[in-house]
Amino acid sequence: MKDNVASFHRAAFFRNIAAVLFLALGFAATPGRAIIFDSTTNLTYNTTAPTGVLANSGWQFEGYWAGCLATPIASNFFITGQHVGGSVGDAFLLNGTSYTTTAVYDDPGSDLAIWKVSTAFSSWAPLYTAANEAGSPLVVFGSGNGPGAAVLVDGQLKGWQWFGYSAERWGENVVTGTINYNGSTLLYANFDHGAGVNEATLASGDSGGGVFIQQNSVWSLAGVNFAVDGPFNTTNTGVGFDAAIFDQGGLYTPNGTNWDYVTPQTTNIPSSFYATSISARQDWVQSIIVPEPSAAALTGLGLVVFLATVRRRAQRATRSF
Repeated sequence: MKDNVASFHRAAFFRNIAAVLFLALGFAATPGRAIIFDSTTNLTYNTTAPTGVLANSGWQFEGYWAGCLATPIASNFFITGQHVGGSVGDAFLLNGTSYTTTAVYDDPGSDLAIWKVSTAFSSWAPLYTAANEAGSPLVVFGSGNGPGAAVLVDGQLKGWQWFGYSAERWGENVVTGTINYNGSTLLYANFDHGAGVNEATLASGDSGGGVFIQQNSVWSLAGVNFAVDGPFNTTNTGVGFDAAIFDQGGLYTPNGTNWDYVTPQTTNIPSSFYATSISARQDWVQSIIVPEPSAAALTGLGLVVFLATVRRRAQRATRSF
């Protein structure tokens, strides 16, 4: 059954990708909080740094960029989603300090964008480099919509519509697997009902935030928030609505200009959120944050190697007498 559910998610995602990108559309008039939880609609839940076993799981690396979040990944570079936008010269705000951007590098193979800043960061997130994300517990960060009106089908709760916009929050989930979208590898995680007090999914405005997974006991940046399943509808007409849904059974999902009915099953059919994989694009990331040495640097390196070779030969000649 789980494999069938995963297949349903992938099909829905590809069908609706144009509708579910996390667009940075500005601020809603009604205050709310980022990230939506299965266990609570409390708008102040998880608005401070995680503690205990989740201490230093990424909160300290999340800063504000173009109304969304972004993550420093090297002394003068931070990463976010291309669709978040922004302009060279704009400021990235991290832990109360403003950093002016001087350049941007868009990944030709994914939604990732790396921005360069004029002043060095004091610390930055380690990068997740293994290709075994599936099944890994994650911590995710966002600063977008929170929970609004309940979504009901025949009186049964299915989830919550998106509502408002405000401060950073964090949640937990588990990487269900990966999918390929237009050549880009995406991590996805199901919004499972009853999976834990911090079980979370994302909403509009959560774009660009980081997904962290432990590698060698260190919380490392494994993904950048990209998209979610949706929209949904309770009928087969109209425009529908965006929502965090833990059971799509009994709802409708779009198929072109039509709506497809999702037949209820004996188990929930959760929606998912998606993040661009860092490990799948690590070669491109490294090509930006660790640039090739200049011609002058290569000349200097050649001279050092030459002098070292001469010195070793002289030492061998001395020992031979």
